[in-house]
Amino acid sequence: MSREQLPNRRQNETQEFERDGIRVTLTVGYRPTGEVGEIFLNADRSNSMLDVLMSDAAIIASLALQYGVSLRQLAHSVKRDRFGIASSPIGAALDRISPPEVL
Repeated sequence: MSREQLPNRRQNETQEFERDGIRVTLTVGYRPTGEVGEIFLNADRSNSMLDVLMSDAAIIASLALQYGVSLRQLAHSVKRDRFGIASSPIGAALDRISPPEVL
């Protein structure tokens, strides 16, 4: 299995959302095909432990995407509460950018 390297310049989209009182900035980088190839997450408390953990989680998710794990697989794999809502900022971000399931 090999890693798909993304081009140095690529389309991206940045959005903000709130999770448990924390303002989260999510940037999605796209492959030339339009599929998600990487994600970046930052908390409103720059360089805090939460910001570092969110950034590290996004790096790991990005590497998984570049090694062929689907966005839907990642979103499905994160911890969820009893209502099916993602329990973490990375899970919330993956849910925001993951395509809806087709029944």
